[in-house]
Amino acid sequence: MSTDGPAPKKEPSGVDLARVALRAAKEAARARGDAAQQRKQARRGGLRSGARADGRDPMALGSAINRLITERGWETPAAVGGVMGRWPQIVGEDLAKHCVPQRYDEDERVLVVQCDSTAWATQLRHLSPALVARLNEDLGHGTVRMIKVLNPGGPPRRYGPLRAPGSTGPGDTYG
Repeated sequence: MSTDGPAPKKEPSGVDLARVALRAAKEAARARGDAAQQRKQARRGGLRSGARADGRDPMALGSAINRLITERGWETPAAVGGVMGRWPQIVGEDLAKHCVPQRYDEDERVLVVQCDSTAWATQLRHLSPALVARLNEDLGHGTVRMIKVLNPGGPPRRYGPLRAPGSTGPGDTYG
């Protein structure tokens, strides 16, 4: 009997489950409070708009975006996106000129960074434990487990009589 089915999905961690449970409890409490308030207002003669804020009032754009991020569980991707925007302040101007964050894998908790030369890639590899600690300080413990350094991009391969057989081009010394 073969077990060649689809790969099992990764189970959410305890922190993720706690966030989901907290979000659900807050929504349930909010719904109970809104329903009780509506019943109370209905007994007094119907829903009316008044001087006090209620659920029908317009929201500020920032509040609406924060609510959407919380409801959808996008806290971590949004925080990592903010870090990518502040990359030069986090790693320093010199490193930021030569190493650029490409993407964040939320399942593996890996930040992928591409450098423009092997020297800067090596430098980033040596600095990665300190950078992971700094990123987790900003984002919360365990958000980034490791930094994966991509090989430097080079000019396209050129084929011709002066090519060495088996060479992978200008990046063949990487790693």
